[in-house]
Amino acid sequence: MERRRASLAYDIDGIVYKVNRIDWQERLGQVSRRAPRWAIAHKFAAERAETVLRKITVQVGRTGALTPVANLEPVAVGGVVVRRATLHNEDEIERKDIREGDTVVIQRAGDVIPQVVEVVKEKRPKGTRKYKPRKTCPECGSSAVREEGGVVRRCTGGLVCPAQATERLKHFVSRDAFDIEGLGGRHVAAFWTEGIIKTPGDIFRLAAREEAGEIALAASEGWGGKSVENLFRAIAERSTIPLDRFIYALGIRQVGQATAKLLARQYGTFETWIEAMKTATEERAGNSEEKKKPELVGAGFAELCNINQIGFSVADEIAAFFAEPHNVAVLGDLADELTITEVARPAASPISGKTVVLTGTLDSMTRGEAKARAEALGAKVAGSVSKKTDYVVVGADAGSKAKKAAELGVTMLSEQEWLELIREDGEGGKSSRLLDASNE
Repeated sequence: MERRRASLAYDIDGIVYKVNRIDWQERLGQVSRRAPRWAIAHKFAAERAETVLRKITVQVGRTGALTPVANLEPVAVGGVVVRRATLHNEDEIERKDIREGDTVVIQRAGDVIPQVVEVVKEKRPKGTRKYKPRKTCPECGSSAVREEGGVVRRCTGGLVCPAQATERLKHFVSRDAFDIEGLGGRHVAAFWTEGIIKTPGDIFRLAAREEAGEIALAASEGWGGKSVENLFRAIAERSTIPLDRFIYALGIRQVGQATAKLLARQYGTFETWIEAMKTATEERAGNSEEKKKPELVGAGFAELCNINQIGFSVADEIAAFFAEPHNVAVLGDLADELTITEVARPAASPISGKTVVLTGTLDSMTRGEAKARAEALGAKVAGSVSKKTDYVVVGADAGSKAKKAAELGVTMLSEQEWLELIREDGEGGKSSRLLDASNE
């Protein structure tokens, strides 16, 4: 099959072996919906090709990370013509001794991302020089600093750096953030270049500026009266946003959707979150490297560190964000333009504060829905069973988690018992009896 791969009329990256009897498949069962015991995947090695590295350039991401990029003689790899490939970081360049003019071996990692695997040193031309890392940002000229112990060099320019500002604005309007229909990455970049948008708050002032005659989007290339009207309507619809989506949209390093939800649930309102983060930042300021214990810094920073699944590293990134005056100014500007809705804290329920593990396949809902429901009722959903687990919800084809729960004496609930436990009919009934039994 691997030999035939190149001659197929479609792309493949591997094959799947399956037990060729339905009754045996049923007997073997599956660990989860996506992990049957009767099938196994075999990924083929990534395709490779040789080409010449013309030049090493540097691109700047939305967090200020400077990433070296190999500009290559175009070469076909896995059915795609590759002209650029990531070099990851300066340490990787030094380790592989990659130089401009080298013949290099390229592969598409996971058959998607092109990367330089190695240098063909016997084909190296004379006079090549080792790569020297940039000490300044190629976009704004600000200093590019490499943190102690880190591998990434970052621009210190923040929102004054065009590359960071543009990428942060693209992230701000992206689907999982503000999700403003009609305002894609291409439009954001064009508006930035034309000076129409410089900060996130400018997005929500576009309609007023158009009405005042300060800008004329309808007359711009690619825009018309109807498309501008639709854009302004979409922006107005997103001027009210939940706190967790707002936090995620800010693009703080290490703060993804899950962490944004944790912060929103912990602090509830925008005002409470802002004040808590300012306090934590003030307490963190001036803390020496050896003081890696949050309790040595202050109660506010310690509270941030102690939020489940956040910890010191993420808290440090949040404090670094709030330590930049221009970031605080952006938050204040956005607060004037938006309605940031409060996140409702979980109501008192039989599972509030309990640790729950889900195993097996549920009939009435997906595992994702069950997890969301449990978290909304104040429970923590864990991925493994331990002595600290309060309930294990056992669905069909449950695996080792159910066995471990039995060994540890953890309360196990069927799907029906689970639904009875979390129901909100106000009558207690079986819900109360199950809770009493688990407490006993």
